This record gives sequence, C-alpha cells and structure tokens, in this order.
Amino acid sequence: MQCFKIFLIVLSINMSVSDARADESSIILQSTTSTANSGLYDHLLPIFKKETGITVHVVAVGTGQAIKNAKNCDGDVLLVHAKLAEQKFVSEGFGIARYDVMYNDFILVGPPEDPAKISGGQLATIALANIAMSQSQFASRADNSGTHKKEVSLWNAARIKPQQSSGHWYLETGSGMGATLNIAVGSGAYTMTDRATWISFKNKQDYKIQVEGDESLFNQYGIIQINPKRCPQVKSVQAKKLIDWMLSRKGRDVIAEYELEGQQLFFPNALTHY
Repeated sequence: MQCFKIFLIVLSINMSVSDARADESSIILQSTTSTANSGLYDHLLPIFKKETGITVHVVAVGTGQAIKNAKNCDGDVLLVHAKLAEQKFVSEGFGIARYDVMYNDFILVGPPEDPAKISGGQLATIALANIAMSQSQFASRADNSGTHKKEVSLWNAARIKPQQSSGHWYLETGSGMGATLNIAVGSGAYTMTDRATWISFKNKQDYKIQVEGDESLFNQYGIIQINPKRCPQVKSVQAKKLIDWMLSRKGRDVIAEYELEGQQLFFPNALTHY
C-alpha cells in the first residue's frame, strides 16, 4: 500500500510537469528552496502572470538537484544560488547565459547558551573553528544545496574537515533548510541558513542569530535560461520573457518590495541595462 501511494505521488508530479510542458502559456522554473519557502514567488509570479499571461510552475529543490533537473531538461529556467556551479552549467552548454538577479546573506544561528562563544562575531571561519574546537553540535544540510556548498567552502577556508566528526558533533541531516533548522533547534545545534528562510521560519523558539555581516556570507542568486540546443522542448520565448522581466526595473521593484516582519528579504542587483 505504501509503495502504491508513492507511485501515485510520483505519477501526479510527472503528470503535472507533462501538463506544464503541453501548455504553451506556462513554463517550469527549477528553483532553490529558499526563494520558494520565503514566499517570494507567491508575491512575484502572480504579478508576472497578470502582465504576460504566462504561468510559472516552480519546482523547489536544493540547488544541486535543481541543476541536475535542468541538465535533464526538466524545465525552462533555472534560478539558484551557487555561482561557480551556475557558471559551469553555462560553460558546459546547458544554459544560454547567467545573470545576477538578487542577493541576501547567510547567517549562523544557534542556542542562546552559545557553547562555542561565537555570538557577536563577524568572521564565519573563526566561528566555525570555535564550534569545531569546542565540539559543539552543528547541523549541516549535507545535500549539495547552495547553502551546503557555501558551508563547505567556509569549512575549507577554516582548514577544518568536519565530515571526520560526522555523527559526533557534526550532524549531517541530508535534508532541506526548514528540516535542518528544526533538527538544529531540537538538538541544541548551530547551523547556517540564508536570512530569508530564517525570517520566515516559524520554529525559532529561543534561537538567535550568532554571526552575521561577514563578506564571505554574501548570498548571490543567478537566473539562467536552459539551452534549447540541449533541450529542444524548452519554451525559449516564454523563458526569456520571465528572465527579462525579473531583470527589468519592474521586476527589481517587485523583488525589493517583498517583506516579512518588516524586513526586506531579497535585494535585486541585476545590471541596470535591463
């Protein structure tokens, strides 16, 4: 029975993607979870549809999976936050061009007791070194997402290999950001998250932002049209309309005006010629 339920779920997803493929007035956006979970698309895409008549179906997964899906031609546009991986995607011919679209930042959050004594620090690598030296618990997504890629780069910069302590103080969740935050809060562990997800996260309890403001925590999002030469079914005209709109003055204004709890979640930084 459980296998049958799973089959029905997978079938439903595949049918939804097929329906979107058949509908010339809709496209598929392969996206990182942070933009979707923050509510940005609920704010932004209805405005885009009203102006263009194009419906955007969002597939929200970790950046690594989104890129993999795009390589498998399961989409028209890619919006993620791992610039090196995005540039590689384009250089390998899977995407036409990559554009900066918006940014925010990553933060380190943790329990008020702050066992690693990192609160108020601005250097992420020093904070991570203190966490490792004190063997304070740290929850990692460990899922090849954009957030995980950034975390790994910071551990590398600190010359620390936390995977050697996996299952001890380093907790590899293999889960998305929301689930990893819940695990961190439930186990008293530190974790790294993007600010938009943190603002929208409902289970903060007494957790606090411990480290923020480091330039290395900058979080850039990029947008790419999937290459129709690799994926002939890509709806190039509609995909380009979405990208042009996101990078336009109107799109930038819509992104900038999205707030939660009085805080702006994303900051558009597309080139001004759009």
